[in-house]
Amino acid sequence: MQVLKNLYQVGGDLNGITFDQPGALWNDGNSYILKTPEGLLLFDCGCGDTLEQIFANMRYWDLPPEEIRYCLLTHPHYDHAGGAHLLKQRGVKLVAIRQTAEAVAAGDERCCGYLYHKEFTPVTVDQLVTDGQTLSLLGVDIEVMHLPGHSMGCTAFFFTLDQRRIVISGDVIGTLLSGDFGWSGSIDFDKKIYTESLRKFARVDTDLMLPGHGMIYFHKPRWRVEEALNAALMQWR
Repeated sequence: MQVLKNLYQVGGDLNGITFDQPGALWNDGNSYILKTPEGLLLFDCGCGDTLEQIFANMRYWDLPPEEIRYCLLTHPHYDHAGGAHLLKQRGVKLVAIRQTAEAVAAGDERCCGYLYHKEFTPVTVDQLVTDGQTLSLLGVDIEVMHLPGHSMGCTAFFFTLDQRRIVISGDVIGTLLSGDFGWSGSIDFDKKIYTESLRKFARVDTDLMLPGHGMIYFHKPRWRVEEALNAALMQWR
């Protein structure tokens, strides 16, 4: 699905772009591709069992999977990072914040394989990033914002495309029409830390927010973040 010129959603079972198991609507998080003249940037990679579906979606839009150069992980949960080891085998460089990198390297309960009755295959991240860093990948400047709480590795990635500020937000924000927050069952879920992350995120203006599940926010994403912050302040204090 094309979001903007050179920006695509290529995975995500909640809105039917990929499909994992009957009755499962949260097994495969959203995956996004940013096309550049130097290759493709992938944000999250789904559970792994749908990777060929993701590749088929890419080919439809003339996005050769062989041109994926980097995959940036928003957090270590199976539905977002379960396919990372398969990408690594293909020579794709993995990018993540330290907390996510440590979790996927261990492949332990922080990756939540138990939620899907699957085993997370450990994988080593190639490039660590830090909160507040701006990294340049394939000619694109990408800002990193660490927003722990849903998991300790939750990270948002910001970049500019066609004069619009885009954020890949992972599960920091709940899916539209299905709650304000990401899933609260993570081993390292923390309400207090999550609330502070929402406060931080609510100070930022963007034009489009591409979440970890479900529908994209094309209109005033900051309003949605502020709504989630308000809900957290009412429920979690």
